[in-house]
Amino acid sequence: MRQERIEQWVKHPVAVQREVLQHLVTSAQYTEFGRKYNFSRTFSLRDFKQAVPIHEYDDLKPYIQRIMNGEQNILWNTPIYWFAKSSGTTSDKSKFIPVSEESLQDCHYKGAKDVLTMYYNFNPESDLLTGKGLVIGGSHTINQMNEDVHYGDLSAVLLQNAPFWGNWIRTPELSIALLDEWEDKIERLARNTIIENVTSISGVPTWTLVLIRRILEITGRSTLAEVWPSLELYIHGGVAFTPYREQFRKLIGRDINYLEMYNASEGFFAAQGNPHDDGMLLFLDHGIFMEFMPVEEYGKAQPETIGLADIEVGHHYALVINTNGGLWRYLLGDTVQFTSRDPFRIRVSGRLKHFINAFGEEVIVDNSDKAIAIASQKTGAIVNDYTAAPVYFSETGNGAHEWLVEFEKKPDNLDSFVSELDKALQSINSDYEAKRHKDIALGLPRLQVLEKGVFTAWLKRKGKLGGQHKVPRLSNDRKYIEEIQAMLAHEAPASTQ
Repeated sequence: MRQERIEQWVKHPVAVQREVLQHLVTSAQYTEFGRKYNFSRTFSLRDFKQAVPIHEYDDLKPYIQRIMNGEQNILWNTPIYWFAKSSGTTSDKSKFIPVSEESLQDCHYKGAKDVLTMYYNFNPESDLLTGKGLVIGGSHTINQMNEDVHYGDLSAVLLQNAPFWGNWIRTPELSIALLDEWEDKIERLARNTIIENVTSISGVPTWTLVLIRRILEITGRSTLAEVWPSLELYIHGGVAFTPYREQFRKLIGRDINYLEMYNASEGFFAAQGNPHDDGMLLFLDHGIFMEFMPVEEYGKAQPETIGLADIEVGHHYALVINTNGGLWRYLLGDTVQFTSRDPFRIRVSGRLKHFINAFGEEVIVDNSDKAIAIASQKTGAIVNDYTAAPVYFSETGNGAHEWLVEFEKKPDNLDSFVSELDKALQSINSDYEAKRHKDIALGLPRLQVLEKGVFTAWLKRKGKLGGQHKVPRLSNDRKYIEEIQAMLAHEAPASTQ
């Protein structure tokens, strides 16, 4: 019984993780990577950590490129024909994560089945499987690198490889789910699913809200509960749900259950066991061995990592993973906090670097710095400093990014600066580009020009003037921007574009 297996890895977390690592190292010992780092002579976690350095994407990229060109047995011992495309690297518009058959079956699909099992254990009277689950993925284009190798975003890869029975409990049909043009896709999603008995929805809040609003327009109903009376569950992940919760409550029209999941191109890491849990249950028997790097270790030549036995509740850790897709001591970039040790539950607390990911766009500082430079060069502007944060969805409008910019030399035309900034971000970051497509989810950036000295005054007020203190380039909430705007309301003039 699946619930009993879940209870086994919950009760014996350290032992189960040790078995996962042993299996990973044994499986990959004769790969090129395994031979390079002497996996066949690695008999303990200490040996493994001493032998294998921590890697970021650019460190593994040469291996990954070779696999994409058709070579095998490089990072993992079974053939890899699929890659999940995602954004967020410092040097590339997109990164390509290898997806093996083991990572499909023993990580992603197993994780999804465990979420379903835990939900039924929490809610045994559920009618979830009497209807269909509406799955709203990202951009689903499947691209062919060569005769054997394909890539697409994770949801496309999972849908394309899903078992046949998955079509019985999922809507829409695969041909619609795999559409890439979002305006057409939202329309067809809406029109094809309103006739179904939908009991659950899974997707990023941004796109889900767009779809719900279109469904209500088509049906003339005021709430989603009128369209789908049996709707009982919304599964979300990828971005913080707090800003969206009230909008979902109003649009749905009655209380349903909400579950958070933590899955990414690299693996399925955690999910809430029930809607009332503080944090998500860490998935420990899904082909991923996890290490936890205290965030203060980041940037050191030889950063230390710890295991589950040594973690502290409330501390921020960067997640380091070893996977059955061939990622070894891979620094994911996310930071997590443990909310519980028994069982091990986590919440995603942010990224190692400043970022905005309120809508799934994953904009990092490297992206914004490059975009500011391009916009400045094209408009003749000189930027002293800037900070940016999300403007969340409202009942009347889509989301956007708000930029507070202090110019040394203002551009002749502020509209041109905004346009060039937006175009540059789209060229640099494929996830931002997707969210900006036809303004469906993310509108044009909003610019507020600050007079010189505003950022300095703000840092001084916070007691952070000088030294290593800098204006945070990006923030995933509006705390900094609202502090500055409150200060401006009393002290400093500013103009808004």
